[in-house]
Amino acid sequence: MKRKQLSLAIHGVLAVSMLAIAMPAFAQDAGASAQGEKKATTLEAVKVTARKREETLQDVPVAVTAFTADALDKLDVEDLSDLDAQVPNLTIYAARGSSSTLTAYIRGVGQSDPLWGVDPGVGIYMDDVYIARPQGALLDVFDVDRIEVLRGPQGTLYGKNTIGGAIKYISKGLRPDFNGYGSVTVGNYGQRDFKAAVGGGFGGSEFLRGRISVADLHRDGFGENLVTGAQVSDKKIRAFRANLGAYVTDAVDLQFALDHVDDSSGVRGAQMLAANPFNSLPAYGGTGAKPPLADRYDVRNGMPNVNDTTLSGASATVNLRPNEDWTFKYVLAKRESDTETNIDFDTTQDKIADVKAFYSDQQVSHELQANYDAGGRARGVMGIYMFDGEAGGQVLNNFYNLLFGDTHGVVYTESFAAYADWTFDVSDKFRVDAGLRWTSEDKHAIVRNISYTDATFTRPTGAVAASFDKTINFKNLSPKISLDYQVTPDIMVYGLASRGFKSGGFNIRANATAVPRTADPFQDEQVDSYEVGSKMGLFDQRLFLNLSAFHNKYKDIQLSIFTEYTTAQNTKAFIGDFTNAGEGTVNGFEAEYQWLATDHFTVSGNLAWLDAKFDTYMFKNVNIADQQPFTNAPDFSGALNMEYHTDLGAAGSLSARVGYSYQSEVTATTEILRDPVTGVLTQPITQDGYGLVGAGVIWKPNAAWTVSLQGSNLADKAYKTTGYVIPALGVRTGFYGPPRQYSLSVRYDF
Repeated sequence: MKRKQLSLAIHGVLAVSMLAIAMPAFAQDAGASAQGEKKATTLEAVKVTARKREETLQDVPVAVTAFTADALDKLDVEDLSDLDAQVPNLTIYAARGSSSTLTAYIRGVGQSDPLWGVDPGVGIYMDDVYIARPQGALLDVFDVDRIEVLRGPQGTLYGKNTIGGAIKYISKGLRPDFNGYGSVTVGNYGQRDFKAAVGGGFGGSEFLRGRISVADLHRDGFGENLVTGAQVSDKKIRAFRANLGAYVTDAVDLQFALDHVDDSSGVRGAQMLAANPFNSLPAYGGTGAKPPLADRYDVRNGMPNVNDTTLSGASATVNLRPNEDWTFKYVLAKRESDTETNIDFDTTQDKIADVKAFYSDQQVSHELQANYDAGGRARGVMGIYMFDGEAGGQVLNNFYNLLFGDTHGVVYTESFAAYADWTFDVSDKFRVDAGLRWTSEDKHAIVRNISYTDATFTRPTGAVAASFDKTINFKNLSPKISLDYQVTPDIMVYGLASRGFKSGGFNIRANATAVPRTADPFQDEQVDSYEVGSKMGLFDQRLFLNLSAFHNKYKDIQLSIFTEYTTAQNTKAFIGDFTNAGEGTVNGFEAEYQWLATDHFTVSGNLAWLDAKFDTYMFKNVNIADQQPFTNAPDFSGALNMEYHTDLGAAGSLSARVGYSYQSEVTATTEILRDPVTGVLTQPITQDGYGLVGAGVIWKPNAAWTVSLQGSNLADKAYKTTGYVIPALGVRTGFYGPPRQYSLSVRYDF
């Protein structure tokens, strides 16, 4: 009863906040943030490092969305998936049954397969260090300075696997003064979060500085396993970061960083969208018909609730400034992760499709960068980048309790790149930016996929699906050129042509016995992008309006699909196939806006349109482009956010916000709609258009204390983000986004 009364009270407060209206969208904080601050009369442009040098967001001719720490707090961004609605043409969510494995698409370009040997299509960077694998990459937001989302291919400055774009997570820097914060959050579903950070100079020194930040994040499950009673879609994450800086002289400083994430959250609940016919067949492990469950998070899985990921990193950075014109930076970094997860594809106690998987990876990277700016008409950055990675694992498959397969192997990656990007001021108003990156990358795969007689995986049958040890080299040249013209002091227009690529590799799931080509390497994919846009600060910097339109030619598209085949015994089976589908064209338009309508009222948001189509898609020697949709490429999406902010005098300051986001119908998985040979139809997981409502109130009684009440998905909309479709196993399941949530936070800054 008390819980119900608390829920009603919180909903009432949120309803009041919606009447007060609110919100900042894409980075800038327009209102007074604390008692005694001067009332805002203009918007403040955010500093970004999209071109690896500090620039104002409104001055950089790149489609980039940046979020300050204040903006992230007001938007109630808890992890990277919460950016989904706030960035044009960004689709980002937790990958299938995992809570911290990342799936990200920008402008219809990305990758949803988390298996080693498959590279992501959107690069994730933490403090200038690339995170190569998606496991653990859905970073929680704490002690962050800002987050930048770069849309479109970023191959020139950021290299491979940024074919869709890049997301940069920048943590708080080192300050000489003693500072920090602590916050506590409670909410429904038993949410209880603790975050804290402390930093400053050692012994009051300006030369030796440090900072430690921690996060302990807990939430009960959205559902439960109805057989075992275990929680489903719960959250248990502990994370910390430690930084140490030695500012030897004004010209030399050294910085060291450590980070660690331990995610012991349980598996995410998947709803059975159609009854599995094999549940009714004892010969295939079935124990009786099992209709779909009504709740979108409840399950009746037969496998233990195991879904553990650890992610760690260490880096050393040297900054050298020999004079006012040149700056040199060297970054040495090592990262590693380990994941153990159980995947019950059929979502029942029956042994129809039970998979246990282990993933591990480690990487070492070096980057040497030189930045030149003498205050003249030319400035730029040059660099060398090296990457050495090892990603591997094992997948144990139990199908029908009759077929037992072991997929295991490792992929070694060695990559070298050299790049340069220079800006030339042709006149006071006209600038040219030209860049080029050359990359050479070796992929070495060792794969052995074999069959066993039973679920102990100790007695091989002698059947070998794939066994190979192969190496392939990929070379790429990624150019970029942009032109921008300052029409007025407040209006800049630009045109941009760039190329991005994603490395090729080998199909770890290969079954060369059934389909020989699956043991062959797949090629790297490439995007050539052409973009025009404008950055505008109008009405005395009270309105920011950023527009972009783009035309992308996308070729050798890498797609992960499940392909059926007929065995020698005339039974149906499938393989996890990976192929270069062909070519596509992606056109789109994006608008971002932020308007300080009055000294107390801000309106912000974005609007995006996307038209993504295959030009060629070769499957079984047939072009099926006209029937195949793009994955994670909704035609329309956008967000409208409003914020009311006011000075309360001696009582501090108050801001209230309400936001609405919308996404049109989207195809969430990559199945072939119709097999051109057999005529078999497959329905991928799709989600109809939907809207989400969020709201919040933030009260700052003084400069130190902050009280925040937040709510998300207030209408409790049910919407699918992804799923599995495997007809050969009778599997059709959907994973849903979070339900209605609300929370109360108290924070103290010092």
